[in-house]
Order: sequence, then structure tokens, then C-alpha cells
Amino acid sequence: MSDYRTKIDEKTGRGARFELYQFKRKSYSLGIGGEGATYYGGEPITVRQLRIILDGGSALLEPGALQYAHGKLQVEVQQNEQGGFFARAVRSAGSGESAYATRYSGYGEVWSEPTSKQFIIAEMDGPGDALILDDKAFYACESSIQVKTHMHNTISGVLSGNGLMQPKLEGTGVFVVEAPVPVDEVEAIELDGSKELIVDGDLMMMYSASLQVELRPLVRGLRNAMRSGEGLVFVFRGRGTVWLTPTMRI
Repeated sequence: MSDYRTKIDEKTGRGARFELYQFKRKSYSLGIGGEGATYYGGEPITVRQLRIILDGGSALLEPGALQYAHGKLQVEVQQNEQGGFFARAVRSAGSGESAYATRYSGYGEVWSEPTSKQFIIAEMDGPGDALILDDKAFYACESSIQVKTHMHNTISGVLSGNGLMQPKLEGTGVFVVEAPVPVDEVEAIELDGSKELIVDGDLMMMYSASLQVELRPLVRGLRNAMRSGEGLVFVFRGRGTVWLTPTMRI
């Protein structure tokens, strides 16, 4: 492997290791200086790549995310949802996620496409662990984790900014999500069942599936809702954790 990349995070699962790398790349732009002279300038941007090392294990990767892979690998398309084609298509359209993922098994390496997006590598302890993710947040995981779809009970989910359906992870293993902010800017709020948490939907990255969630206006009544200046919000109750991205709009 070339040494222009720097490893910034990693987690090891059962027969699969997930490594996150980054490197700098200049972004050039053409400008015109004094007396009509042209010049090129630009600021370096940070680019990230995910590397999955398989040692007899298997992993799922979001379709279209592959850059290259090598080794003794078996590659197949895995259906994330049961049911007929129409049911899967509806879930996919509602959640923003594909109804399928690409499964890599065997021995070798899988590299994702370089991107300026942020990634977070985390782990589910299972077997009862379950997380519900923001739309389009799922990126990769061990195949021991099931990727499903969570459906909200009301049409408010469509208008919340997060969709009527959201990706749901169940099981044990390592997973990777796309995030709008670096990992050190993610805030985890623990709920013990005695209080509730109210969150603007755009700031919610993921939450424990054990929580009770309501999608509603911040205040009751159409006139009051218009005066508040707020759209629909998530209201969390119960025991679990909510991960927020408070700096995403800065």
C-alpha cells in the first residue's frame, strides 16, 4: 500500500477489519491577476477512504461505494429486505437507502471510493442491539449485522427531513456510517427513562431502537406551530442513546 494515506481509525471484527484513511489533495482553480496574468491557486482538501481487510470473514458495502478489491474474494449482491420487488422498492425509496448491499467474503482487501465525507467506525455488542440511522447514513458493516428498514407510524416522518422509513441495524459486529461532522463533534445523549429529548430532525444521526419516538410539531396547533418558526421535531422517550451532530450547520 502506498504511504500517502494516513490511518486515522480502525476496528476489528470476526474475520474482518475496518480501517479509515485520509490524505490531502489540492483543489486547483484558475484566476486572473494583475495585467491579465493567469494563475492557478487552491486550498488542500482532506479525502478519506475505507479499507476492509477480510481474513475469512465477510462484509457488506453500500452499492456504488467500491473503488477496487483484490485477493481471493467472493462477491455477491445481498438483499437487505424480505418480500417482493415492489415492497423492497417502496422501502428503498422511503428510506433513501438501497434495498441491496454488495457482500464481499474470503481473503483480501476492499477499498471504497475516495470522498471528502466524514465516517465513523463503531461496534454493536448484540445480540439485542439495534440502531436506527439517519437517511443515507449506512455505509458498511460486518455481515453478522442485519440491515433492515424502520417505518415510522405517521406520515410526519416524510416531512421531518429524515423520511418515513429509516435504515435499521440489528446484531453484533462493526459498522461504518457517513456523518456530516467529525466523530469528535458528535454528541451522545443518554436517556434513563425519566426525561424526554426534543431534537430538530436534521441533527439526529442515529439512536437506540429501544427508544419510543414521536414525530410532531414543536408546539400543538397549526397557528402556534407557525409562530414557533420550527418544523417537525423528534421527541425521544425511554431508555437508550441518541447521537446528535450539533455543528453540522456551521
